[in-house]
Amino acid sequence: MANSPPGIVFLAQHLPYFFFPPGVVYALLTVFEVALPRWARFICYALSFPLSLMIQVQCMDFINSRSAKKLGAVIPPRIGDPSLGGVFSLLALIKAFKSGYPGDGLSDIFNRVGNTVNMRILFKDRILTTEPEYIKAVLATQFDEFEKGPTLCDNFYSLLGTGVFASDGDMWKFHRSMTRPFFNRDRISHFDIFDRHADDALKLIKARFKHGYPVDFQDLVGRFTLDSATEFLFGKDVRSLSASLPYPFYAPLSQSDTESASDEFARAFGEAQLETALRTRFAGYWPLFEFWTDRTKAKMVTVRKFLDPILAEAAGGAGKEQIGVGKTREVQEGETLLDHLVCYTDDQNVLRDEIMNLGVAGRDTTAATLTFVVYMLSQHPDVLRRLRDEILGKVGMTNRPSYNDFRDMKYLRAVINETLRLYPPVPLNARACKNGAVWRSKTPGGQDYYIPPKARIVYSVFLMHRREDLWGPDAQSFDPDRFLDDRVQRYLTGNPFIFLPFNAGPRICLGQQFAYHEVSFFLVRLLQSFSEIKLNTEAQPSECRPPPSWKEGSGIKTREKVMLKTHLTLFSYGGLWIDMKEASAVEEV
Repeated sequence: MANSPPGIVFLAQHLPYFFFPPGVVYALLTVFEVALPRWARFICYALSFPLSLMIQVQCMDFINSRSAKKLGAVIPPRIGDPSLGGVFSLLALIKAFKSGYPGDGLSDIFNRVGNTVNMRILFKDRILTTEPEYIKAVLATQFDEFEKGPTLCDNFYSLLGTGVFASDGDMWKFHRSMTRPFFNRDRISHFDIFDRHADDALKLIKARFKHGYPVDFQDLVGRFTLDSATEFLFGKDVRSLSASLPYPFYAPLSQSDTESASDEFARAFGEAQLETALRTRFAGYWPLFEFWTDRTKAKMVTVRKFLDPILAEAAGGAGKEQIGVGKTREVQEGETLLDHLVCYTDDQNVLRDEIMNLGVAGRDTTAATLTFVVYMLSQHPDVLRRLRDEILGKVGMTNRPSYNDFRDMKYLRAVINETLRLYPPVPLNARACKNGAVWRSKTPGGQDYYIPPKARIVYSVFLMHRREDLWGPDAQSFDPDRFLDDRVQRYLTGNPFIFLPFNAGPRICLGQQFAYHEVSFFLVRLLQSFSEIKLNTEAQPSECRPPPSWKEGSGIKTREKVMLKTHLTLFSYGGLWIDMKEASAVEEV
C-alpha cells in the first residue's frame, strides 16, 4: 500500500474502530429486542462514534488522574478550549505556523498559565514546556522514559525515513554508532573544505556587487554549507556555488537563469520540510489532511533524483565487506563518511535516510546560524566592528584561521552563541513519553507533574532562550558580552540547560564542533573581505516583510526586519538580502 492515498491507508488501518461502535449498538438492540425504525437505527449508529470517543477520553482521563494521584503528582494544567477535540487550539497553531512569529500563541499561553501546560488537540495530550529542568529530564536525566515515538517518526518518515533524527531504539543506536567515529577532533579540524568553498562564495558575492545588486546571503550560505557538507559526506561536492545566484525580485527577467540541479534539490527539500512541519500539528491524523496525495512525495522524487546517483556510485563501486550490526570500525585515512557507512550496509534506503538526516544537520542548521549571525551584524554595527577587530588582530587580512586561532577568538564564539540563543536553528522539538513519568517540582513543597503514557512533549528552546527570568532583564536584546562577563556565572554556569542550541544528552548533536568550526571559518573569511554589512529591505518582496502587527507585540519581535519562519529549522522568509562594503587592501588594527 506504499503508493496508496494516505487517507485511504489511514481509514483501512482504523477499520475496526469504525465497525466496533455501531456493532455494539446493533448487538444491544438485538439482545434487548428493541424495535426501532430504520432511520432511528441509523441515528443510533452515527451517534455511537462520538459517544465511543467520549467514553474513551473520559476513561483515559480517569486512569491518568488515578496514576498521578498514586504518585503524589498532578497532570500539568490543561488549557481551556470549548471546541470539540481542541479544534480552536489546532487552528490557532496552524495559523501561527503559516503567518505568525515563531512561538506566537505559545508565548501567550506560557505567560498566562505557566511554563508547563497541557494542550489537548484532537483528543490527545500535548505537554508544552519551556522549563529547563523538565527539558533536561526529557533529554538526559530521564532519557530512557522518552522517545521520538511512533507518531513523530511517522510524521517524518517520507522525509527522513528511519535516519538518526527519526528513529528510536536499536535503529537509532545503529545510525548513531555508524556516524560517531567520523566526528572526532582530527577530522573536523581540517579546514581545507571550508577554505575552498568560502573562496568560491566570496567570489560570487563580489561579482554580484559589481553588477549593482544585493546578495541573498541565506541562499549563498545554503550553497556554501551544501557544498561543504556533500564534500565532507561524499568526498565530492555538488558544486551548487557554480550556479548563478538569485537576483532580487525587481531585477530584469533576462537576469534569471534556469534552475540548476542543486537549486532544484534545495528548493524541493525545503518545501518537503515545510509540509512535514505542518504534519506534526496534526500528529497521527495527518493522513486525513493529505487524503489523496502525500504532499511531500513529488518533492522527495526531486530530492532522490539528485542523491541516488551519488549513493549508487558509493555503494556499488566499493565492494567492501560488511562488518554487521552492533560492531564498530576505525575510520580509514582519506575515507569519506559515505565510504564509512557502506562498510556497515549497502542498503540504499538506509544510506539515503542517514545522508538525508545528516544533510539537515550539515546544511540547514549551519546555514541558519550563518544567516542570523550576519543579520545581527547588519543590525549592530558596533558588534561587527569589534568582531572584525578581533579577527584582523588575530589572523590579519589574508591568513587562514586555525583551530588554535578559534580558541583564542572569544568574542567570535560569543557572537555565535548569542545568535544561537536568540535564533536557535531548531526552535521547537518533541518527544513522546513511553510509559508515564514524573517531573519533580522545581520548588520545595510544590506539586510534581505526572506525564501520561504516550503523551507528546513539545519543548521550545526558542522561547526558553528568551525568558527574562532565566537570562536577565535584557534577555530580548542581542548582547554577545553576556557570554563573556559575570552573567555567565549568574545565569548559565549553574543552569546550563537554559542554553540548548545543539540539544543535549545521548542525542546531543554529533556535529556541534564541526558546525562551530564551519560558521567561525566562514565569518573570518567574510570579515577579512568586507568591513560593513547592511540589510537591503527593498530587495525583500513585500509579502516577505514582517507584518505591521509584529510592531504591536513585545521584545525583539517588534524590531525584526525580516520575516522569520520555521520548517524543521529557522529561516528568513524570502531570503536575507544584504549589501556589503569591501575592505581596503591594507587596514591597521
